[in-house]
Amino acid sequence: MTRYVALFGDPVAGNPTSRMQNAAFEVAGLDWRYLDIHVKAAALPAAVAAARVLGFDGLNLTIPHKVAVVPLLDRLERSAEVSGAVNTVRRESDGRLVGLNTDGLGFLLAIRDTGIDPAGSTVVLLGAGGAARAVAVELALAGAVRIIVANRGSDRRTTLVELIRDRTGAAVDGIEWTGQLEPPACDILVNCTPIGMGSGGDAEVPPVRLDRLPSSVVVCDLNPDAADTAFLRAARQRGHRTLGGLPMLARQGAAAFEAWTGRPAPLDMMISVLEGVGAGAS
Repeated sequence: MTRYVALFGDPVAGNPTSRMQNAAFEVAGLDWRYLDIHVKAAALPAAVAAARVLGFDGLNLTIPHKVAVVPLLDRLERSAEVSGAVNTVRRESDGRLVGLNTDGLGFLLAIRDTGIDPAGSTVVLLGAGGAARAVAVELALAGAVRIIVANRGSDRRTTLVELIRDRTGAAVDGIEWTGQLEPPACDILVNCTPIGMGSGGDAEVPPVRLDRLPSSVVVCDLNPDAADTAFLRAARQRGHRTLGGLPMLARQGAAAFEAWTGRPAPLDMMISVLEGVGAGAS
């Protein structure tokens, strides 16, 4: 009997996760299917309830559901408990839904794959949503010496700053982002916002003064829709090393595959599928 997992998000169009996971299931000889399901914010409780009734074996959550899904689950693993956000759900044999967060781990492994160790670094995060939470927590635990959160809304920014400080003990600051941001001195700049995602949005660039940063700063974009973005291209034109969202997606996708199936993920093949969309790092 075919078993199902699904991505819940708004938007989901263009997300390459389904292609990657369905290819992984096929290579592993599993009769599993990964579905992309467009779920608006107000419909998330009903969608999770439906996943329970239909016996889905797992879920992925993307914007805007990573924080909102937490109270709808039965238990959180440590990664999700610390970050307060969930991107992966595993159904246990008794039907309970368990939340995990593999986003931060995926980013950490992807940036290390490029030869960059964030230990001892100062990191500026653009945005304060679920992805920013996961990345901030993982970087703090990996030894980043300072994390700076830039966000337009003060509520989310303050919440994330307090979370990092209280749960990791790392040095952290929040800065208001109005107009075009002049980022403070840093080693790594990470775009965790949805700017540049979705249909017709790949030409959008976060309003950030890249010309104020030395070329030694590594510029990252968590956008999972494309191997490259206008933001990364603008950064490379100024001599920055860049990291796109696809390597992170492969790493976190492998962790999700293993959580759902209990089998080792075919990571090389998953990376190859995503590379078919385009190179994610340079």
